[in-house]
Amino acid sequence: MKASAKNKKEYQLLRQLCEIQAPSGHEKPMKDFLLAYIKKEKKNWAVKPEVIKGDKFQDSLIIKFGKPRTAIFAHLDTVGFTVRYFNQLISIGSPHADAGTKLVGKDSSGEIECELAYDIENHAFYKFGRPIDRGTPLTYQIDFSETTDFIQSPYLDNRLGVFNALRVAETLTDGVIVFSCWEEHGGGSVNYLAKYIYKKWKVRQALISDITWVSDGVEHGKGVVISLRDKNIPRRSFVNKIIAIAQKNKIDYQLEVEGSGSSDGGELQRGHLPFDWCFVGAPEQEAHSPHEKVHKKDIEWMIRFYQSAMAEL
Repeated sequence: MKASAKNKKEYQLLRQLCEIQAPSGHEKPMKDFLLAYIKKEKKNWAVKPEVIKGDKFQDSLIIKFGKPRTAIFAHLDTVGFTVRYFNQLISIGSPHADAGTKLVGKDSSGEIECELAYDIENHAFYKFGRPIDRGTPLTYQIDFSETTDFIQSPYLDNRLGVFNALRVAETLTDGVIVFSCWEEHGGGSVNYLAKYIYKKWKVRQALISDITWVSDGVEHGKGVVISLRDKNIPRRSFVNKIIAIAQKNKIDYQLEVEGSGSSDGGELQRGHLPFDWCFVGAPEQEAHSPHEKVHKKDIEWMIRFYQSAMAEL
């Protein structure tokens, strides 16, 4: 069943976010969109935030509300490919796409819509009618679809995490939202962003607004996922606080235990500052593929959880 016109309007912002090309290292288009969006919408928010940007933050952004105690971290970048020599492609992060997938981008000769292919040794390359400038980033062509229950699109990871942060911003009175870069390709911005908010406002607890996996223990439509661990292990006493907030506010949630995967939380843990953190996000199918799929109920529970947690932590 297709979604109603009302529901489609509700997720129009998410669609806009997914359509912006911003793989790791090329986050500026997403930063520019967010700056314009915040400038336009902040008059409707409960508290008008301070927007902190500049060369020392590169393409990251910090949005400060009132007297912050807790930070939301949401990364701006996505997976994709970089054009190498001839028609070769190198992965940005860990994309998972079949041969024939449409890739898009732009170089000095104009717009690009090409096709992903693989050789017998599984090396990626592109099929296109002309050479593409070396170094050009290519990303999945967006096919955003919505039904009564599901959203499906490339780059819900992590445009849904950004969408969640923007929805929470509407009612946030005290807190800080940190939009980071490079998460899909090894990180690199979180340490200096964490240092800034720790020194400036003594903030040392964080929620990671990101997307996780549907797995044998995590299902669609059963609630937002609170991660007990992935490759990294957050401090259990802090995670217990997160679970208690979900229970108190009657939030549907699922507990995740994984041995791989990482997030901005991993960078916080490896840093030299005493940050507590917890990954809390909706689960999706077919991560890093052109067909990422998330249940709307899980999106709704994610937003409700973050609204409650940012008020209570």
